[in-house]
Amino acid sequence: MQQKTPSISSYLDGLAGLDTLRFITCGHVDDGKSTLIGRLLHDSQALFDDQLATLQSDSRRIGTQGEEIDFALLVDGLAAEREQGITIDIAWRFFTTDKRRFIIADAPGHQEYTRNMATAASTAMLAVILVDAGAGIREQTRRHAMICNLMGISQIIVAVNKIDSVGYDRTVFERIEAEFDDFASSLNFTSVTAIPISALKGDMVISRGSSLDWYHGPTLMGALELASTDDASLHAPARLPVQWVSRPDSGFRGYAGRIAAGEFSAGDHVRVLPSGMTTRIEAIRIGDSIRPSARKDESIMLTLADDISLSRGDVIASADNPPQVADQFEADLVWLTHTEGFAGRKVDFKFGTAKVSGSISTIKHCIDIDTGQRLSARSISLNDIACVTISLGRGVVFDPYAACRETGGFIIIDRETNETIGAGMIRFALRRASNIHRQAVNISRADREQLNENRARVYWFTGLSGSGKSTIANAFEVALNERGIRTYLLDGDNIRHGLNRDLGFTDADRIENIRRIAEVARLMLDAGLVVLTAFISPFQQDRAMARELIGGDDFVEVFVDTPLALCEERDVKGLYKKARAGEIPNFTGISSPYEAPENPECRLSGEGKSIEDMVQALIEMDAERG
Repeated sequence: MQQKTPSISSYLDGLAGLDTLRFITCGHVDDGKSTLIGRLLHDSQALFDDQLATLQSDSRRIGTQGEEIDFALLVDGLAAEREQGITIDIAWRFFTTDKRRFIIADAPGHQEYTRNMATAASTAMLAVILVDAGAGIREQTRRHAMICNLMGISQIIVAVNKIDSVGYDRTVFERIEAEFDDFASSLNFTSVTAIPISALKGDMVISRGSSLDWYHGPTLMGALELASTDDASLHAPARLPVQWVSRPDSGFRGYAGRIAAGEFSAGDHVRVLPSGMTTRIEAIRIGDSIRPSARKDESIMLTLADDISLSRGDVIASADNPPQVADQFEADLVWLTHTEGFAGRKVDFKFGTAKVSGSISTIKHCIDIDTGQRLSARSISLNDIACVTISLGRGVVFDPYAACRETGGFIIIDRETNETIGAGMIRFALRRASNIHRQAVNISRADREQLNENRARVYWFTGLSGSGKSTIANAFEVALNERGIRTYLLDGDNIRHGLNRDLGFTDADRIENIRRIAEVARLMLDAGLVVLTAFISPFQQDRAMARELIGGDDFVEVFVDTPLALCEERDVKGLYKKARAGEIPNFTGISSPYEAPENPECRLSGEGKSIEDMVQALIEMDAERG
């Protein structure tokens, strides 16, 4: 009797019963990650006939292995990747064995694309870190291992690749294994397995080969099939960040999102954060069907028993084990852009579906990639790994990253370019964030303005050194005082004799200088005063930060637009001359840029007009503004 061929449905049912391992391949550029994945897919018979034919054709046409198959071409799909011989984007590949399903992320090794590697690591259960046997462990190897550690990956396979290029030398393998173990001893890996392989020849990838008889451990595939796939977030307290509120008519209100952790069931009591209100799940919908329960990674829509105000960015959570709400944290940070990061500069933070403005409060230290030592730092550069504190404009819902990746991670977005510039993992909330509250006071700004008989505002004078902004601000204050208006002038040089005497003129110090002045100006504004500030304040982002902190209706930017040549002619302090001679570093207009305001409320030409004319123009503008 002829045996029946299994049906497609029975085959798919068999696959559905297998667990899934998500893993990442990473390491230094040219260590053979793409070749390894191509070999895994080929030797596990995961390629269709047409894919194999295309690979063979591409290998003959643009490959680097002569008549042999160039397995790297299978995952290096971008034209630029094939031209340069490097991985740029993340290549996702899927394959199955009799024991398990696999999702592989081939992460780029080049420093320029560390952000892609961090993205891939954020969802992986295991990392295969490749090391070129001939080159040994390098800086990018250590950086990727540290990022894997920060991203919560606890299982590591060190694949010592190209072992054929060193004659399958056992001592080379053991030296690299010992060096990595020593480096990783300070990291939080639960298992580290070193395997000698040749991705090009196939040794110890799936089959053992015939040249590594001194090695008695598992093959790479064997190690992958034995690795743990237990996902702690499946058993964690339930979390649903709300992405969308559905209100098709007055009779229905649903809350849609992707479950970040745990499991929800109809009838469960839940807490809505940040409001803290409690209610009960009425129904769980997935598509057109109603389900009794749903678990992590499923996209669902909940209806609740009570009519509660909810919006995008809120979190529906287990009532008896809810997440925390805070506005200040200590966090680990990976910096992903060439633009330096500074404490105090305003940026946007994205926590799940919530977006909130804030800043890095302090940079506690950066990590030396080679030694693991903590180094003091005033700024963060591309690919730096740092420990920082952050401060937000309002509280957000979170768990520590170690407890839940999805609700403990965040990204940082540049407010001007909308570029993702950093990825962070929350360690804990700062205690003072929950212990300090605003004290209610009985006398308001309006009361003080009434007593002073003038409306408070801030005039922010900006311009190059020597532009005349301090002289104009001083004359303007005299004119206001003659009219009975209560004022205070904050001048750049004067402030540096006291409040900001500890600050220099680096970019980091300039940012902190402006942040402090903006905070002081806001307090004086609340006191009912007209505040005049005269600072170079060279960076647009920092003036925007001051405007946001003070409030757009109360902030008047006055740009004293004086040409650089005229400022140098005036040079009464001799600063430009010293800057031209290289004696003063970071001097605005010479060795540090000045970003002129694009749309100031007032532009004063510092060339050809008298101080009296400019003050009169300001008086008239002040009158128009009430």
